[in-house]
Amino acid sequence: MRSLRTGLSLAAVAGSLALLFTAPAAHAADTPLRDLAAAKGKVIGTAVTGSKLTGTYGDLAGAQFNSLTPGNAMKWGSVEPSQGSFNWTEADQIVAFAQAHDQQVRGHTLVWHNQNPSWLTNGSWTSAQLGSLLQNHISTEVGRYKGRITAWDVVNEPFNEDGTYRSDIWYDGLGADYIANALTWAHTADPAAKLYINDYNVEGVNAKSTALYNLVKDLKGRGVPIDGVGLQAHLIVGQVPATLQQNIQRFTDLGVDVAITELDVRMALPADSAKLAQQAADFKSVVAACVAVTRCAGVTVWGFADSDSWVPGTFPGYGAATPYDDNYAPKPAYYAIVEALGGTTTTPPPSGACSATYSVQSQWNTGFTGQVTVSCSGASLSSWKANWTFGAGQRITQAWNATCTQSGSSVSCANASYNGSVPDGGSVTFGFNGSWSGSNPVPAVTLG
Repeated sequence: MRSLRTGLSLAAVAGSLALLFTAPAAHAADTPLRDLAAAKGKVIGTAVTGSKLTGTYGDLAGAQFNSLTPGNAMKWGSVEPSQGSFNWTEADQIVAFAQAHDQQVRGHTLVWHNQNPSWLTNGSWTSAQLGSLLQNHISTEVGRYKGRITAWDVVNEPFNEDGTYRSDIWYDGLGADYIANALTWAHTADPAAKLYINDYNVEGVNAKSTALYNLVKDLKGRGVPIDGVGLQAHLIVGQVPATLQQNIQRFTDLGVDVAITELDVRMALPADSAKLAQQAADFKSVVAACVAVTRCAGVTVWGFADSDSWVPGTFPGYGAATPYDDNYAPKPAYYAIVEALGGTTTTPPPSGACSATYSVQSQWNTGFTGQVTVSCSGASLSSWKANWTFGAGQRITQAWNATCTQSGSSVSCANASYNGSVPDGGSVTFGFNGSWSGSNPVPAVTLG
């Protein structure tokens, strides 16, 4: 639907150095989501940002998911910012990563009212010119990735909430047949790719989803190549439509596939244990609804970690919408997805816990800067002490926002006078400079 967050958080920077300590060991031992989904004949995917596919972010994207959706890299404004001048760098990067990790790619998106290049939206085009531009765009992009894209979101968000067509450059300039034409052109460019219409607020049975249903029925009746419907599923905690599975079934009864394409479940911040528990139930409900319907192809989350989510920048005061937290640790929602896919976990979802996450922020010659974040979910602290053991002779030389002592390889860092309190859903961070020689492995941190 919208842009993934593109700025690098501190955790993402540390991940790019491949030195971020994140998920607990038990999580690493669990059966990956992609294996559980495959056993059910489903896809479990995530939207990704190409520049972040390194370190912990890349490791999780490759290990946990069997499908990738470029969050922004394949949108028209990204691939052709100036008319006739193309930039395929990030899109190619994501496709290459997916091929290296035996993953499908879901192309997103060819025809949308948003994120189009300014030369297109600011131009004065006749209907014939606009149609030619759209055909060329679709033929060029789909043709470039022929045989490497499993499914395309060909048309994105064509409807208003009341089920009428959205007034935009495409409908206003070409009429409703722009949808049928776009599907036909995409099929010509890659006959093997599955072709979808994708929209939001169509997860349950309502006026908008019924308009989409009627459109698909009409397209099928006219012989237009339409293979599936994408239900975006940008949801709010506690508001999964009761008719979700019924709606999936009625679309598949038309002879098309359904995919949950952009799942996230946002909550009012700060997060707390009750909200996280409800979010877990919501993720489980959505995934289970897909598992229950044979022709539901699978579920894609719109960013797998809170640090990469579009939600805070679009819905002020809301966030924590994904299965992993800002530090790439699995949340109760992750374990709920595991259960919905028929798996079991070696570590149950924490009902209330505080933890510490260690990351290397920068490294040079024989020095480095480290950071530790103490965070709580379902619990709180009035004081804290983070403990770890260096494994390669590292030494702390200076610390801030904590009082650190080191005896041999053992380090203990206690809160300062002003940051001992960590509320439920909150976190505090401290940092330090250190020295290293030979190697700088990341230690596991415990709270005591």
